[in-house]
Amino acid sequence: MWTRYSCLITDLTHYPGSVIPHGFYDLKRNTGYITLGTSHDTSEFACDSLFQWWVNEGIIHYPKAKSLLILCDGGGSNSSRHYIFKEDLQKTANALGLEIRIAHYPPYTSKYNPIEHRFFPHVTRACEGVVFGSVETVKTLISRTSTSKGLTTIVHILDKIYETGRKYAADFKEIMPIVFDTHLPKWNYRAIPQE
Repeated sequence: MWTRYSCLITDLTHYPGSVIPHGFYDLKRNTGYITLGTSHDTSEFACDSLFQWWVNEGIIHYPKAKSLLILCDGGGSNSSRHYIFKEDLQKTANALGLEIRIAHYPPYTSKYNPIEHRFFPHVTRACEGVVFGSVETVKTLISRTSTSKGLTTIVHILDKIYETGRKYAADFKEIMPIVFDTHLPKWNYRAIPQE
């Protein structure tokens, strides 16, 4: 499952701007995975975060998986309304060779996403009262996130520049291989890998 939030770095000498974390929470393994971006919160960054999670963690723990189910909020870089996210998601499905099923939470209901109450409150607690002087400080603090119930956290930095204002391809809506569910298609769909 993923969502995102941002935190400001106070010393901007090395990283101009903010750290953009994207998080995944594996319910079965009780493990959180956060990718820290140093550029912009874009759909490409969201999909690169998913790609990084899969190649670094997912494929190790789920080697026989043929598809992924991602529960995510409906706004921001992984918005249910934006075709650029669907286009980037399709590219990710193609690169991984996995079907990616997306189930968006409707507006104002993302608080029911397990990542919001099983993972992010603990991340917030791990970072309380600390001035973020560098992205490495943020990584160190978030990496320490754990609970007595066995929650563990893995953090990676994705230091890539992401372009804002990108548009999806002119013909993407007509030829997209995204398969929308018959029930609540606006929020439920699949990116099926293309050869």
